[in-house]
Amino acid sequence: MSQITISESAQAHFSKLLSQQADGTNIRVFVVNPGTQSAECGVSYCPPEAVEPNDTEIEFELFSAFVDATSLPFLEDAEIDFVTDKMGSQLTLKAPNAKVRQVSDDAALIDRVDYIIQTEVNPQLAGHGGNVRVVEITEDGIAILQFGGGCNGCSMVDVTLKEGIEKQLLVQFEGELTGVKDVTEHAHGDHSYY
Repeated sequence: MSQITISESAQAHFSKLLSQQADGTNIRVFVVNPGTQSAECGVSYCPPEAVEPNDTEIEFELFSAFVDATSLPFLEDAEIDFVTDKMGSQLTLKAPNAKVRQVSDDAALIDRVDYIIQTEVNPQLAGHGGNVRVVEITEDGIAILQFGGGCNGCSMVDVTLKEGIEKQLLVQFEGELTGVKDVTEHAHGDHSYY
């Protein structure tokens, strides 16, 4: 079952808002652009006629939250809170998995490798303004990666690749991956950092 947490203060806030809506109106929690870097979590009113057959209903004391099937996996561990401070009151939505592309254990190897890169490798590179993506996986099990952003033209790429990313991927995909190579030509172009 999805782990959406709605704090008591947020529940009180929603029930106050819902009391001004038509009877039977609940809330809908959703993710726009799920699984992408531009993912946004949102909440809207959900009148009875807006409930879809494949929605998941999460019951709270005074109302229900409906979640569409597409958004559901991305709202794992989501938290909705209503915070009051000196600046006033505001609803806060935290959905740590909204930007993460969901992938199953039986997905293609390239999808599973890409998933680890998006969720574990890229957050580490983001501090340097860099990113990496999987271009292909060769027949002999070598993951071909493309570096971008601040990694492009950086002299430390080879070290990052061999010491960090390759070790991590070979452990996680033991028996499936044999190595990692970088396709990026580290020629100093106009867009490289020196």
